[in-house]
Amino acid sequence: MNAAAALVLVIAAVGCKKAQETAPAPPVAAPSGSGQGSSHFVPEEVTFKSGAMTLTGFLYKPDGAGPFPALVYNHGSEPYPGPKGDQASFYVAHGFVLFVPHRRGHGRSKDAGPPEPTGGGSDVIAGLVDQNDDVLAAIAYVAALPYVNAKRIAVAGCSYGGIETLLSAERATGIYAAIDFAGGAMRWDGDPALQERMKLAARNAKVPVMFVQAENDYSIGPSKTLAAEMQAANKPTLLKIYPANGTTPREGHRFCMGAVNPPWGDDVLAFLHQQ
Repeated sequence: MNAAAALVLVIAAVGCKKAQETAPAPPVAAPSGSGQGSSHFVPEEVTFKSGAMTLTGFLYKPDGAGPFPALVYNHGSEPYPGPKGDQASFYVAHGFVLFVPHRRGHGRSKDAGPPEPTGGGSDVIAGLVDQNDDVLAAIAYVAALPYVNAKRIAVAGCSYGGIETLLSAERATGIYAAIDFAGGAMRWDGDPALQERMKLAARNAKVPVMFVQAENDYSIGPSKTLAAEMQAANKPTLLKIYPANGTTPREGHRFCMGAVNPPWGDDVLAFLHQQ
């Protein structure tokens, strides 16, 4: 992909028929670190219920009384997601309550139930759908906090967390927007069943969805295809494909990492504020 085509913006408002393009952003350096990041924001470790299960998550709150907008951040398939301080460095600094729930089978919720399967086909899809109940439970937990504006709760996530984000947009219980960072990118080309399930979720999305990837991710097929599905269904969507992040697909996949000023930061804030 040449520089002129490195950044593509598609805005599909309800009833909109045409895509729009913006000028490309400058190349960005690959993020470093383990994915946990560092932050001067200190989270509170809390528990919440998902059906009969008790799950654990990390809750960050800006200074002040609120009410604040909130974002529920969905981790990927990693066994130990940690508190995601890198995401707090961005979202909390911009006035958002940030909640990082650990879904069943992961991290501090490891003993609550099995994680989603990683093999392929219907088992993976069923596991992801089951775990989306945990995401909805996390949203409900955040909505009940006295310092949160329950009408301004968004979800975001990366990789498997991006898939969970899109599934949440399909169900849209208690959220107003969703940001899918590279959801399904590592599995996309070899998993037609996952492709079809995610396309169904895109067509059925009840809130605007922003799709974000670097062009050197494992596959940018999911973001381009799913944004097109939403646009064809006259659903509001935003597609951003950024220049290569680092030199490898792994570095491209880690474009979702947070920072004080991530390359995607201004675009994500604009998307959230415009809804």
